[in-house]
Amino acid sequence: MIPVEAGTIAVIFSSVRRAQGEDDGYDEMAARMDDLARSQPGFVGVESARDAETAFGVTVSYWRDEASAQAWKAVAEHRVAQERGRTQWYREYSVVVAEVTRAYGRQA
Repeated sequence: MIPVEAGTIAVIFSSVRRAQGEDDGYDEMAARMDDLARSQPGFVGVESARDAETAFGVTVSYWRDEASAQAWKAVAEHRVAQERGRTQWYREYSVVVAEVTRAYGRQA
């Protein structure tokens, strides 16, 4: 679980995958995007889950501020992944960008 503070920017990416090919490059690109995001200035953390039965997934990336989130959106390699997502991997998707007003929970 990511320790998130008020003021953090959450980029919430929800998607439904198209039928998966034997090797459509998705897993490799997802791993690369995870590594690349973690190296960006202002990155706080990322959480992701996908339901294998429905192909619905959610990934939430957290950023220190709006400028950091905008910079991540503009990274050239990330833009390539976005285009492949639109044309090849996702049947539908949405992106919500929100500012965290409060966060709390329990950690073991």
